Amino acid sequence: MPYANRIVLMLFLIVYSQLAVAQNKFTLNGIISDNSTGETLIGASIKLQGKVNSGAVTNSYGFYSINVPEGTYQISISFVGYKTIVETIEISKDTKSNFALAEDNQLTEVVISATKRNENVSSPQMGLQKVNVREINNVPVLLGERDVLKTLQLLPGIKSAGEGNSGFYVRGGSTDQNLILLDEAPVYNASHLLGFFSTFNSDAIKDVSVYKGGMPAQYGGRLASVLDIKMNDGNRKELTTEGGLGLISSRLKVEGPIVKDKGSFMISGRRTYLDAFLALSPDSSVKGNTLFFYDLNAKANYQLDEKNTLFLSGYFGRDKLGISESFGFNWGNSTVTLRWNHLYSNRLFSNTSLIYSNYNYVIQNLMEDNDFKVNSSIRDFNLKQDFEYSLSDKHNFKFGINAIHHTIAPGKLTASESSSVNETTYENRKGMELAAYISDEWNFSDRLNVAYGLRLSAFSLLGPGSFKTYDSDGNTIATKTYGAAEFVKNYLNLEPRLSASYQITGSSSLKAAYTRNTQNVHLMSNSTSTSPTDLYIMNSNNVKPEIADQIAAGYFRNFNDDKYEFSAEVYYKWMQNQIEYRSGTDLRGNSNVEADLLYGDGRAYGLELFLKKRFGKFNGWIGYTWSRTERQFDAINNAKWFYAKQDRTHDLSLVGIYKANARWTFSSVFVYNTGNAVTYPSGKYQINNRTVFYYTEKNGYRTPDYHRLDVSATLEGKPGRKLQSSWSFGIYNLYNRHNAFSIDFEDNPDDASKTQVVRTTLFGIIPSVTWNFKF
Repeated sequence: MPYANRIVLMLFLIVYSQLAVAQNKFTLNGIISDNSTGETLIGASIKLQGKVNSGAVTNSYGFYSINVPEGTYQISISFVGYKTIVETIEISKDTKSNFALAEDNQLTEVVISATKRNENVSSPQMGLQKVNVREINNVPVLLGERDVLKTLQLLPGIKSAGEGNSGFYVRGGSTDQNLILLDEAPVYNASHLLGFFSTFNSDAIKDVSVYKGGMPAQYGGRLASVLDIKMNDGNRKELTTEGGLGLISSRLKVEGPIVKDKGSFMISGRRTYLDAFLALSPDSSVKGNTLFFYDLNAKANYQLDEKNTLFLSGYFGRDKLGISESFGFNWGNSTVTLRWNHLYSNRLFSNTSLIYSNYNYVIQNLMEDNDFKVNSSIRDFNLKQDFEYSLSDKHNFKFGINAIHHTIAPGKLTASESSSVNETTYENRKGMELAAYISDEWNFSDRLNVAYGLRLSAFSLLGPGSFKTYDSDGNTIATKTYGAAEFVKNYLNLEPRLSASYQITGSSSLKAAYTRNTQNVHLMSNSTSTSPTDLYIMNSNNVKPEIADQIAAGYFRNFNDDKYEFSAEVYYKWMQNQIEYRSGTDLRGNSNVEADLLYGDGRAYGLELFLKKRFGKFNGWIGYTWSRTERQFDAINNAKWFYAKQDRTHDLSLVGIYKANARWTFSSVFVYNTGNAVTYPSGKYQINNRTVFYYTEKNGYRTPDYHRLDVSATLEGKPGRKLQSSWSFGIYNLYNRHNAFSIDFEDNPDDASKTQVVRTTLFGIIPSVTWNFKF
């Protein structure tokens, strides 16, 4: 019997047996929410004690379902930062019970965890990091702009792509190997101002989860990680307004009920005003320049009845950069998600999503007689159907399907009649991704929990267009033309997922996981950091799906009544069909870019240590990563393994938050990491009085080590007032470290036989102040 059929048969037998057992049990289900806003709580804990002990955690929509025998139980509902509810409940039939938790306003301490206290120990999920939005508000950042992605980069295994860059590397993966979801919609470029800020306005965010390994089967399409961000639903109880005024930007959020307790809306906007400062400049060459970004988050929901709820959310953001009347550049994302939650029965929960995502950029040259405009985009239409079925008190079963239609427009160049530039249009590429998955979380015993699943992914490259096939040297060996919707190339991959936890004691456990992921859309970049104009390509006759297999193991322990959390994880990842470009390749305006691509293997391995203090007046965390990331290509570095550009040996983050009293909170961040792997010239020679540098080993050198200390202080307004406000003061790079952004080599102007190094630094010491308000 084929291997895949055995897995399907095993899953069927488990489902069948559990359905038979479940016939003698009743179901308790419902929604857990915030009693002051009606906002559903993701990851709230429900525990039952009685004839049997059972429990559950609310899903992404605040829904829970538990199957237990008839009897009287003590039920407790808890969520960090909220008062726990404890009640006695009698179950003699299927029962629906919704609970609303109240915030614990008596807390005189800072809480920096969004999960139930021992979930990090008991859950079989590995490599999952959750970030509390309140935690983001206390972490000092550049220019006082609270930033989800910059906070994530302080966690072990998640590395910054560089100063002034919101991109990140996870366990040896490149930036495009991270799946970034905003209310289920993929975001292809999550940066503003060329990477200095991320696209995510923390005012609009409700939940942040990042999966570094052991990804659940419902996620796919990327090799390294999944960043799943959920927006606020909106206040169902009353109309509220909040926002902030900073040195370079302002924010405003309005939320309230559509119909009280049945539906709500949320609108949040943010805009920088650097362009206003430019307009005030006395220098006429600066006065006409443009430099700003804006973003808008919007969401609405309405509960049709007890079994049906509709959600509509969207994100719209854009950056604009221009130099007087000579150059213009703008780029941005648009996403729209329409979701329908339906409860088919007390045990079967359904979510249906229609998703639209568009990323595009426009470059304009406005010079007389040489004006032109370049447009490029990637557009997705996505249909998802997810089911969650509570088989029994020991099994939580998930399954679903997903279909994504991609359209990549690599470039269209248009010009006026008087321009000397010729118009050019490159063929669009279309593709279809299909996936089906099945998974189960099995509480095998009081000590052993297992999560296992299978994902079947397929990709089809579609016409119309002319498609070339190249040999290993980049020469065209075949060209074939296809009509609209004709299949050009098909790929099919099976992705098994398995993770398990074994509790040694009530506060410690061992975990292990294996995951296979495939990726069908690839980002081509020949710069050290990502750019809005980097090129996306899909699988083709030449480009195969990237594949990554990862194994991981770890030790997890909580101390002192769960006040302290510790984990140590090791991982090894091997990757196939990794993509590099030939030396000297220009990716922009290249209609035959696939001829200049090379394919090889990769590997990454490392150790991640994490220690967090979760409660108290002083808390924070220490994150440390030791890692290696390497690549091997036949045509690069004499076919020897070399360090990838994202390789860093050591990465250390120290975060401290101190709540001095009811009004003052102080925090600091120290980061240190080994320099990036780079290729520097090993020598030079002269040709016709021109200096030519020559290079030997690929990425055989390192940039200087990076380190920085940031501090901040927040002063809360006096409590009890209708207008609640706070002041946040911060200093980025307190001791004014001149970290290298780039290093270039050039001839010494006084002696051409000598070489001098030119070091570019982005930021020195930068103070910031922000006023936040809510009413």
